[in-house]
Amino acid sequence: MTFTTRFAPSPTGPLHLGHAYSALLAHDMAQAAGGTFLLRIEDLDRSRARPEWEVQIKGDLRWLGLDWPEPVVRQSDRADAYASALDRLAARGLLYPCSCNRADIGAAAGAPQEGVPRFGPDGRIYPGTCRDRPLADRGPNDVIRLNMGAATRALPAPTFTETGPAHLGTHGLDAQDLVTTVGDVILERRQMAGSYHLAVVVDDAAQGVTHVVRGEDLFDATRIHVLLQHLLDLPTPQYHHHRLIRDEAGKRLAKRDDARAIARYRDDGLTPSDIRARVGL
Repeated sequence: MTFTTRFAPSPTGPLHLGHAYSALLAHDMAQAAGGTFLLRIEDLDRSRARPEWEVQIKGDLRWLGLDWPEPVVRQSDRADAYASALDRLAARGLLYPCSCNRADIGAAAGAPQEGVPRFGPDGRIYPGTCRDRPLADRGPNDVIRLNMGAATRALPAPTFTETGPAHLGTHGLDAQDLVTTVGDVILERRQMAGSYHLAVVVDDAAQGVTHVVRGEDLFDATRIHVLLQHLLDLPTPQYHHHRLIRDEAGKRLAKRDDARAIARYRDDGLTPSDIRARVGL
């Protein structure tokens, strides 16, 4: 199997130095292994995605010296694939509709017990208010959640390999830990073909991604992805969660941080080699 990495930005703003580091690292790893580097556009949120940002993303990456096979996969074109995955999970009785908004969830969660986390990799841990609703009861404004308890029942302890420096080694999934610290994650959002967690798993498998290279802030979400791979009979890639590029105050960069946008550095006369030096490559 060809060593394959990917960089999968959302076209909702400019790429910054953190994106540059992740894309360059994934590209370098693929080249070193004689493999393939892919670009994927994660534009599930059509309310925020903009074609002009996609154009700039590609321009910034090409300026950095990266290339990739065409055509580029866009998640907005993959609704049928996500629907098929949801159908498979629904057939196993693992999904339910949920009408709760953030305020509802916060109120229902109440005061947490000592030692029980309130937030997980998918945000506030859902208290299960709608868990007994049948999928056929779904309304037009409902999201679809995974019943984590049912999904992890008789879980055969799948594992994944991590090569990133902060979490190097082999990691297993613990059923009770998933229920307690992750909860019933959303797999389909309102007016979207799927959620990030579902789409990334389906797309990585469809594109033959063998090595997922991404920031260490997504390490905890890997448990969700490996579980979905197991439930959908998809291969589990190797993971490499890298360090985050931070500002002078130690805060990780965000798309709104235009001062560190790649385009700004380019306009100021820096070279791709200068960008590599700034991110430590």
